[in-house]
Amino acid sequence: MPETLVARVSAGTVSGFGETVVAVFGKGGAISAAAKREGDGATPLGTWPIRTALLRPDRVAAPATALPWRWLRAEDGWSDGAADPAYNRPVRHPHPHSAERLWRDDGVYDIILVLGHNDSPPLAPLGSAIFFHCTQPDRRPTEGCVAVDREVLARWLNRLGPGGAIRIEV
Repeated sequence: MPETLVARVSAGTVSGFGETVVAVFGKGGAISAAAKREGDGATPLGTWPIRTALLRPDRVAAPATALPWRWLRAEDGWSDGAADPAYNRPVRHPHPHSAERLWRDDGVYDIILVLGHNDSPPLAPLGSAIFFHCTQPDRRPTEGCVAVDREVLARWLNRLGPGGAIRIEV
């Protein structure tokens, strides 16, 4: 049976595979998925399928996961431009609309698990690029994502497979 990780914003934790670890969430707090808007910094409540993993090849070894994954490229981005026909989809830089760069120096996106928030179909401006990724060294809040330490995310990635999800609750 696929694993559903449980993220508890009020506790600052994510639980899965028999362990509970410290996590950080959006600087805008938690918000209902219906109220989520682009740029609000809030983490959307709900159960989101884990779609795929994106991995930085110069910093992470190939995983032993059944989850679909691919290597990040330096030009990879994710559209956050509400007027972009590719809104909340992967894009390549240079891109004519606003798009986050996924190749970062800070290690936050060394491992990205793409969550199925506002993606079927994506509707602007209901939120883009909601990921499960690595924490900053100082554990500062995210822009709306869920983040745990890199070692935990790497370990869990190897245990995740198709059908896995994360339930984000207050």
